[in-house]
Amino acid sequence: MANSNKLELAFLLFDKANTKDPNVEEYLGKAYPKELLYAIRMTEKLNTFKPDASEALKLTARCQHICRWEIPRESYEMNRAGYLTWRQDLKKFHAERASSILKEVGYDEETIEKVRFLLEKKQLKKNEDTQTLEDIICLVFLEFYFEPFAHGHPEEKIIDILQKTWRKMSNEGQAAALELPLSKKSLTIINKALNS
Repeated sequence: MANSNKLELAFLLFDKANTKDPNVEEYLGKAYPKELLYAIRMTEKLNTFKPDASEALKLTARCQHICRWEIPRESYEMNRAGYLTWRQDLKKFHAERASSILKEVGYDEETIEKVRFLLEKKQLKKNEDTQTLEDIICLVFLEFYFEPFAHGHPEEKIIDILQKTWRKMSNEGQAAALELPLSKKSLTIINKALNS
């Protein structure tokens, strides 16, 4: 099977898994399973930010949150230690779920291992694909999820999260973030975070 056909089939199977998300998000008057919409946004952002991305990176962007609802945050202690454990468990869970689909599609072990490596966010700031994935994650968060998130949290927490997000990004990612179609309110708090 040609790689482009494999990629399309992998996307189809990732999306099929994510259509089972019971959480729904409205976007432009249409209801989507939450993680399906997130996956589509990740692919679209990667295509814009890095159109020549490797196949492993394209696959990873599409399955980065695959079936995330199956391990809810509430099933862990609601403190920092619980949050960090949840995040680590999610990385392993996504890697396992994605690997089984990639094997089904017929990807070779090398590609599957690359996707696992990226899903586990290894060598951030050192590996180019890992860094690009992190940039895409941050850009999608800032464009689509930041404002609703900010609405329900105190400003000092938002500023802290923005500063941490900014530090994770490359110079190219930071430049792309400043070009996002953000509201005046979001831009104001982002500028405050970057200048404090």
